[in-house]
Amino acid sequence: MHNRTLVYTDTSKQTVVNATQHNPFLVIEDVSKVYPTPKGPYTVLEGVNLTVSEGEFICVIGHSGCGKSTLLNMVSGFNTPSSGKVELSSKPITKPGPDRMVVFQNYALLPWKTAFENIYIAVNAVFPNKPEAEKRAIVRHHLELVGLTEAADKKPPQLSGGMKQRVSIARALAVRPKVLILDEPFGALDAITKEELQEELLKIWNENRATVLMITHDIDEALFLADRLVMMTNGPAASIGEVMEIPFPRPRDRTRIMEDPQYYKLRNYALDFLYHRFAHDDVG
Repeated sequence: MHNRTLVYTDTSKQTVVNATQHNPFLVIEDVSKVYPTPKGPYTVLEGVNLTVSEGEFICVIGHSGCGKSTLLNMVSGFNTPSSGKVELSSKPITKPGPDRMVVFQNYALLPWKTAFENIYIAVNAVFPNKPEAEKRAIVRHHLELVGLTEAADKKPPQLSGGMKQRVSIARALAVRPKVLILDEPFGALDAITKEELQEELLKIWNENRATVLMITHDIDEALFLADRLVMMTNGPAASIGEVMEIPFPRPRDRTRIMEDPQYYKLRNYALDFLYHRFAHDDVG
């Protein structure tokens, strides 16, 4: 029987710290993002607060247009807040850096380079002074981690979607980032490949324990992967509505989790949040 708190609902200030967490690692404090438009200012995010501990796995879910990607772009440094602050290890994030690596849904691989070369480019850029043999060893190790040793010399057009995403994940992890940012990385994959990669991602994460922020539209994916599920309200002026703690112990077994009655309580709660309390209004 689980007796841990299901959901935190302080929507006036959603800075959430799990009782098992320690020092804050990534801090998003009172963040808003406003874009100028011909019709006047358009507020994408308003008053977003979140505290993430080192090594935590966070999934972010919400309807299209709720600012999920905008929020994670501010963590990656591709975007900056209009107000508020985003800090990593007590230092403001103002630009992209190798301590924060992004894995996109569309893989973002160079099609004329092999799998090995795509990873090597990142390793060489971040660790230019390492000996050549060490850089190549890092690439080989990360290809092995994602099960692509045999595909090292293949170029992206010769790889399946799942294999391309494995290369993308290996490239991101090879530079040892403090934060791994995943923007719907498995959204374009079939169900079987998606589950395989979810398992692989958890295995790699358990070994490396990078802090992970992952956008998903898949509640089952979030419940399997994450420590907490951040649920966004609808835009414009979106914020964090609630943060759900996911209590299943690690390492996780998908079958065992899905046999746990609490799994369906959590799933139904998230579904109710998205499709009843914050049902998407497509009118207008």
